[in-house]
Amino acid sequence: MATTSSCYTSPFHTGVFSKQQSILPSSTSLLTCSTRRSPISLRSISRPMVVAAAANAVEAEKPAVAPTPSKILPFRVGHGFDLHRLEPGYPLIIGGIDIPHDRGCEAHSDGDVLLHCVVDAILGALGLPDIGQIFPDSDPKWKGAASSVFIKEAVRLMDEAGYELGNLDATLILQRPKLSPHKEAIRANLSLLLGADPTVVNLKAKTHEKVDSLGENRSIAAHTVVLLMKK
Repeated sequence: MATTSSCYTSPFHTGVFSKQQSILPSSTSLLTCSTRRSPISLRSISRPMVVAAAANAVEAEKPAVAPTPSKILPFRVGHGFDLHRLEPGYPLIIGGIDIPHDRGCEAHSDGDVLLHCVVDAILGALGLPDIGQIFPDSDPKWKGAASSVFIKEAVRLMDEAGYELGNLDATLILQRPKLSPHKEAIRANLSLLLGADPTVVNLKAKTHEKVDSLGENRSIAAHTVVLLMKK
């Protein structure tokens, strides 16, 4: 069966084959070739072929791949929270200071809600697992352990990662006892454990207005936010 072919070029801006417009330069021309069968056939087949101009041949632009973000940040922020039940027969230790009270924190270690909270804030800022994973209460070696051990490990990890404490802000929540007489001793000891200047360590205490377990003197809680700075 005899066939005839004919080709023509058209400027790209005419709108022919508009699907290619997003990936070809304005100087690109289109070469359209039509192959027709003999007059016996009533069908004709048109097959487009795109040819880039020789002087300005370009590849279709590949999707940009976002660069991997650096893990070395100028600063990091972490938040910590802890809560313990208050029960008779236990010492009440806050920030490493023994506070006189008729009940204390029931916990696997010494139950220091403030130090536990600070440890979690530092670990969170470093992107590490929480205190319960690093020092699990299922491990008998932490039974009754002083929470200063946990703080020292958190500080070691912070130093190993190349960071130092920028500042710390902690809030203790408990109905009793009043912490005003003990705040400075707690802050000084916490600063010492962290190896930080006391001026960058802040401590606040709030009651819970006699609402729920915190307000009924059945529990104690703490929140801490830390800012770590790259050394």
